[in-house]
Amino acid sequence: MTEPGVRADPSAPLATLEPWIGARLHPLADYDPIQHRVRSDYDLNPHLAPARTLEAALTPAAVLIALVEREAGLSVILTRRADTLSRHSGQIAFPGGRAEPGETPWDAAVREAHEEIALDPAFVRVAGLGDPYRTVTGFEIVPVVGFVRAGFTLQAAEAEVAEIFETPFAFLMDPANHQQRSYESADGERRFYAMPYGDRFIWGATAGMLHALYERLFVQPT
Repeated sequence: MTEPGVRADPSAPLATLEPWIGARLHPLADYDPIQHRVRSDYDLNPHLAPARTLEAALTPAAVLIALVEREAGLSVILTRRADTLSRHSGQIAFPGGRAEPGETPWDAAVREAHEEIALDPAFVRVAGLGDPYRTVTGFEIVPVVGFVRAGFTLQAAEAEVAEIFETPFAFLMDPANHQQRSYESADGERRFYAMPYGDRFIWGATAGMLHALYERLFVQPT
């Protein structure tokens, strides 16, 4: 257990990180998205934000931030989306997708991970929820954080996923790796988070959710 007043390090052992992470996530028992801080693609681009957000027009979705228990430390499962997809093809993403009517975010995230990468739900231990994240493409995504014990096998659904890989949790939770970049859009400059890792370029909503998770776990007052 982490002693009072001591901050856990992202590279700490599982016995230290699991209770630390669980205590800083939104619990499932009293899930209420209205009460949660909402993060979005507009956090770095307030000048592009609509004057009024129409929650009813947002499509509910969920992703699984799967923390894999490895001997070298926790790692995060990420995917590269298939190049044939009509939206966000080739981009790095978490397993996840739209929630079905009446489905909880955690059920949706675990179901989508099973459908996309064949992650057996029996290996997943859901710890809690990150802050909802709204995208410029009209989705409200709930990040579901779960610990995944080793021993599983994965298989990509070829129509959706081109590649499955793991990235060290400590790397993703290091603010030195949270770059801010920009490009010119039709509406002006648009800024975004990017976390290059080797030859992979993690950016956009995925990087934004990781940055928000870092702030929730390791920055907010305890």
